[in-house]
Amino acid sequence: MANSPQSKKRARQADRREIVNKARRSRIRTFLKKVEEAIASGDKSAAATALRVAQPELMRGVTKGVYHKNTASRKVSRLASRVKSLA
Repeated sequence: MANSPQSKKRARQADRREIVNKARRSRIRTFLKKVEEAIASGDKSAAATALRVAQPELMRGVTKGVYHKNTASRKVSRLASRVKSLA
C-alpha cells in the first residue's frame, strides 16, 4: 500500500494510465482483427486496405508505450507477408 504522498500520487497516475493504455490496446486489436478477417475471407484488396489502416495505429501504440517497437514491427511484417501471399 502506498504511504507517502508521492507514492499515492504515482498509484493514482498508474490507474489513469492503465485505463488509457487498455483502451489503446483494445483499439489496436480491433484494427488487427479486421486485417485477420479480410485475410480469412481471401479478399486481397480489402486485406491490403485494412493493413494500411492498421499499421499507423500499431506504430502509434509504440510511440505511446503500449507495445515494444520490435513487437509492432513483427506483427506488421507477418500480416504484410500474409496479405502478399493471397492469390
